[in-house]
Amino acid sequence: MDSIIINSKEEIAFMRTSCKLAARLLSHVGALVKPGVTTQSLDAAAERYTQLRGAISAPLGYGPKQNPFPKSICTSINEVICHGIPSESRVLEEGDIINIDVSPLLNDFHGDTSRTFAVGTISEEAQKLIDVTRECLRLAIATVKPGSHVGDIGEAIQNHAESNGFSVVREFVGHGIGRVFHCPPNIPHFGIAGTGLELQAGMIFTIEPMINEGVYEHVMLEDGWTAITADGKLSAQFEHTILVTPNGVEVLTEI
Repeated sequence: MDSIIINSKEEIAFMRTSCKLAARLLSHVGALVKPGVTTQSLDAAAERYTQLRGAISAPLGYGPKQNPFPKSICTSINEVICHGIPSESRVLEEGDIINIDVSPLLNDFHGDTSRTFAVGTISEEAQKLIDVTRECLRLAIATVKPGSHVGDIGEAIQNHAESNGFSVVREFVGHGIGRVFHCPPNIPHFGIAGTGLELQAGMIFTIEPMINEGVYEHVMLEDGWTAITADGKLSAQFEHTILVTPNGVEVLTEI
């Protein structure tokens, strides 16, 4: 069973600060999204914004020593499910969708949030995928309160995604977060209500559903980081870091 990490009032206060920074950083970078922009320019803008505020980009250098993540943010375009690597050669094109995932580290505490943006005018199908994915996150957050279960989160997401003809990625999940970037509990985005870990006030974790237009299976690229849909169809993601409060839930990464 996952460990239960209950944060102190002091730790929660630090997390509020780092998560507000994450929210503002995501809005700053998202405002730069338009056709003709490279994903490397988005990464550079994020790194500048983060450094100017006395924080560190947690993804930069994260992971195994033999293959650390090489950039400050993740930029996942179209069929990329997650962990897309910014590049000078990848220019955003009209009709693309892009998930931008930011994770600043401030005062030893991590903030983590992501959003899928439209690049110019996108197809109706792509817009529906974005809208449903955003709704999945909203419905999942609404289940969170002391005494509810991790399975409640997963069922809310799975039901809404599948009822709209989409699938839920299984391999990548939400996670506990605080001084450590990724820690227990794991938060699957599929499941059965009433099952799994019981939530308690003071827990902090991310909910970050990755919803696919086609099948839920993925393929890893040779870079060891980028996960794409197995059928090449679109994927979208939204993420918030949330706190379980005595009376319900607080979304820490909302501005």
